[in-house]
Amino acid sequence: MPNHLHAFADFLTQIKFDDIPEPAVNRAKLIIADCIAAIVGGSAEAENQALETSIARDGCARILGGSNFSDAQSASLMNGTAGTALEMDEGHQFARGHPGMHVFPALLAASDTADTPVTGQEFLESFILGYDIAARIGLATNLNPHMHPHGTWGVIGAASAIGVLNRLDRQKIIELINISSNFSLTTSRKTMLEGGTVRNSYTGISSQMAHLAYQILQAGFSGEKDGIDSVFGNIVSSGFDTAAALDELGTRFEVTRNYFKLHACCRYNHAALDALWLLMEQYSELQNPENIAHIDVESYFLAAELTDPKPRNMLAARFSVPFAVATSLVNRSSKFQSFTQDMLRTTKILELAAKTSIKENADMSAQLPDYRPASICITMQDGGTYRASVKTNRGDWRDPYSEAELKEKYNSLTARRWSIGKSNALYRRILDLDRALDMKEVFTL
Repeated sequence: MPNHLHAFADFLTQIKFDDIPEPAVNRAKLIIADCIAAIVGGSAEAENQALETSIARDGCARILGGSNFSDAQSASLMNGTAGTALEMDEGHQFARGHPGMHVFPALLAASDTADTPVTGQEFLESFILGYDIAARIGLATNLNPHMHPHGTWGVIGAASAIGVLNRLDRQKIIELINISSNFSLTTSRKTMLEGGTVRNSYTGISSQMAHLAYQILQAGFSGEKDGIDSVFGNIVSSGFDTAAALDELGTRFEVTRNYFKLHACCRYNHAALDALWLLMEQYSELQNPENIAHIDVESYFLAAELTDPKPRNMLAARFSVPFAVATSLVNRSSKFQSFTQDMLRTTKILELAAKTSIKENADMSAQLPDYRPASICITMQDGGTYRASVKTNRGDWRDPYSEAELKEKYNSLTARRWSIGKSNALYRRILDLDRALDMKEVFTL
């Protein structure tokens, strides 16, 4: 069995931009645009604006959303935290997490603070390779079920991207991986279910820690022999599957297996919402939610955890199948506007959420991670029923959204802080990123 550390180091030091297939490059551009939108949209939240004010200082690393700058670590913390606030950031179903929002904020800050101009090709290469490492560690890790995946393996992907950008040699990359492995957080899964918004900072802290890992490496610090095996094979996980981690390494780029979100809530809700939309588009009777007697959802075990019909805040609401179904029915939309504090006080939504239940279907759980199924049955007051089921989720690599749909999402999120002119100008530059000569100029608008 090949050693995962050596294989990862070879991958990170030997693969260059010209070795990456065009579909992976194009997908990475869409992921980067999606990360930008999630960060800018999330930066409009009150707690994120307060955090931005507190950490803005003289520095070269930009804080997206406003016009502030800071040092690399602080900007990474801010952007990574804002990017998860609305639950709109992309993800990876096999890694069971969100590689992009760990890697992009750290890499953006690294390019902003680099001594020499970073080209778009260098940025894309670093992003794609760092994303790959994060996703592969995630998919090979049997994470403690009480832990949230944010803030765990993502730090290694972010640090790897910084290492690639700075052209570290093979031994330095191995050392950087071993150091950053020990910067995994002890994240609580309960935060997402109970509305503990500290959870939103996990990705930001990982991006921040990636810079710290690089900094202390340069100062002469060292890691253990195999930080991945120690941390992700024994401490936060019951095992690390090296064969899975290295499967098609260098030929299958994990950016091509990502998913995008249009529903503004946890991915575990999405199968139920996709099934719901099939019914809403077909039956006009569902335009009157007050005529609904009850709603029954079946899905895989991770979705079946999201049971709270009366969440205490919007983070908890985004991790509630009853609330997500109810607000989507009442508003006939599952965009972020349906997940606001006002919605938590809307009687129609709360009454419908109280009529909605979800339970695990063992056959559906057995289909993970390849599929994330759900079925929904809506029973009306007159006894009539409407049923639908899905096997895949919209937005994944099997059933992708169109670029037009992703652009609409990008515009809707960036509109919270930016003009449409600025948003469109940056979007065009991101889609043409491989031609850019200086990443700082890409973001100067």
